[in-house]
Amino acid sequence: MGSWFSMSRNLDVGHPAESVPVESVDELLRKAEAAHGHMCAGQILGVRMALLGLRRLGIGDPLGADRKRLVTYVEIDRCATDAIGLVTGCRLGKRTLKFRDWGKMAATFVDLSSGCGVRVVALEESREIARRLYPGIDKKEQQMRAYRELADAELFRTQRVRVSVNAAELPGTKGERAVCPQCGEGVNFGRFAAVGEERLCLSCARPELRYWENDAFSLEPPLS
Repeated sequence: MGSWFSMSRNLDVGHPAESVPVESVDELLRKAEAAHGHMCAGQILGVRMALLGLRRLGIGDPLGADRKRLVTYVEIDRCATDAIGLVTGCRLGKRTLKFRDWGKMAATFVDLSSGCGVRVVALEESREIARRLYPGIDKKEQQMRAYRELADAELFRTQRVRVSVNAAELPGTKGERAVCPQCGEGVNFGRFAAVGEERLCLSCARPELRYWENDAFSLEPPLS
């Protein structure tokens, strides 16, 4: 686990009245490590980003009483996203975790009951602060220690936002289902495009969007 887990310079979360006990952060980090498979700087940032977003929204029980209030948008598919999902309970399969592939260490936490959101962005300056705080050790260890200890204001920038989640994107929405006449595959939630008089799935309507290409030299045997 590493001794850094119990080390704390002074965990100032920025709002003393809303502060989370260090023990709670430690427990979430342990759970994040177990779920993700290892501990890293991204896990620490993800846990702290999520806690900050929840505090600013006034959501105290995201896994229980408040679970239907919250939707989270993440902007990167790295380690932090796993930690954010663990803290918030938001999941792709629940339609409460939305991915925007923007390559930014940022996430927006949305209260569906009001449409109010808080976007939390990791500051680039925190890397330099980590180097100054812990010279002489490798970068990974520098960041893990510093990101555990720095105040929220040293790690993140926050902005209040309004987010209108499309009704078709909400959890529990029953979407239209169609069968693509070209490939014969089922398409859910209106993910099709009109081409002439047909409604095709997106990968048939716009083949350039496909993340795969047919392997002309390999034939899959039929499933029995």
